[in-house]
Amino acid sequence: MRLYHNPRCSKSREALAILVDRGIEFDEYRYLDLGIASEDFEILLELDNVIRIEDIAKDIIYVSENKRDMKKLLIDNAKLLQRPILIHNGVAVIGRPPQEILTLLP
Repeated sequence: MRLYHNPRCSKSREALAILVDRGIEFDEYRYLDLGIASEDFEILLELDNVIRIEDIAKDIIYVSENKRDMKKLLIDNAKLLQRPILIHNGVAVIGRPPQEILTLLP
């Protein structure tokens, strides 16, 4: 179980607290420091709204449904990844609201 986490984001901190409070073992994955794990792209790109469009800088004029292009955008700009995201057993869910991650918990 991997939580894509940004400690500066309140929703991400809430999702982290849910997992910790329930005693769930997980990998706290700080994607802004580490980048997006290559093995997760296929799962992440299946999510609707996985890219934070409102955060795209003015010089990035880009909207595409092409997964190859979306992957490149996220590789180059990890900060555009929606957060928090929990991945478990090949399935991902965006934690907005943070309680959404409960759908993947055992």
